[in-house]
Amino acid sequence: MNYDDIKKLIDDMGNSKIDELNIEFPDGIKISMKKDKAPVVPPIPQETVQYISVPERKVEKAEPVENKEEKQEDYKIVKSPMVGTFYSKSSPDAKPYVQVGSKVKKGDILCIVEAMKLMNEIESEFDGEIVEVCVNDGDMVDYGKPLFKIK
Repeated sequence: MNYDDIKKLIDDMGNSKIDELNIEFPDGIKISMKKDKAPVVPPIPQETVQYISVPERKVEKAEPVENKEEKQEDYKIVKSPMVGTFYSKSSPDAKPYVQVGSKVKKGDILCIVEAMKLMNEIESEFDGEIVEVCVNDGDMVDYGKPLFKIK
């Protein structure tokens, strides 16, 4: 089969309503063609199109809102150094390492983050007082998730 015959087959299939064609010749040559079927969306008649007028809106310049938390953001935040499970105490019946109001020094153990069956003690990076514990005991934490706020 030469190039002109193949080209004629392609053109004929393109002009026909056939979607798929498989030909096998006695000499072992096989030809398979398949049309890409893009969904045909019929045009919407113009009389069914409706236009809606939308009243103009005045856009007022927004005044910046002062957030009280932003002013109090002089906290130092201890973030999770890994993905794992947060534990506030060394065992289920033990007391938590720290609570809101606890005074901590750099290097004090704040909690444990369990990752892949390893218990990783998280130490304070700052001196100060625990203002907020940001997660609950047993919660999953992601890398960089705030665990504690220290003032």
